[in-house]
Amino acid sequence: MSAEQNLKDKGIELPAPVKPVATYVRWVKTGNLLFVSGTGPSAEHPAGKLGRDLTVEQGYAAARSVGLQILATVKDAVGSLDNVERVVKVLGMVNSDPEFGDQPKVMNGCSDLMVEVFGDNGFHTRSAVGFVALPNQISVEIEATFELK
Repeated sequence: MSAEQNLKDKGIELPAPVKPVATYVRWVKTGNLLFVSGTGPSAEHPAGKLGRDLTVEQGYAAARSVGLQILATVKDAVGSLDNVERVVKVLGMVNSDPEFGDQPKVMNGCSDLMVEVFGDNGFHTRSAVGFVALPNQISVEIEATFELK
């Protein structure tokens, strides 16, 4: 089944792609790879540190929100999610209290979404790391690499 059909069947709506807020571009295509810049959660997700201000569940929801924004960026870049061969790599940066160790559980919000949309081709390599701070104290920032057909 196609990624676009999976979105429809699961009732997943993509947001409008965000515009850069500084001196960078949202995506770069080189060869058959698409690199998506670091992306933060939508405004409805509270800012703060995981393990101090926010729960794993709140972080998971924020990471899923970022995943949706990344998919919107990919669709904007290549016209259709059906032009994606596979998700290659996801880097998750989690704004974490020093004692917090559940960054992988937070990042599952994005990773689970990729598998939901792309099936087996949504499984990817991943890093889930804790950061002392992120811009504007957002809870997560994620960048991703996709192989294109």
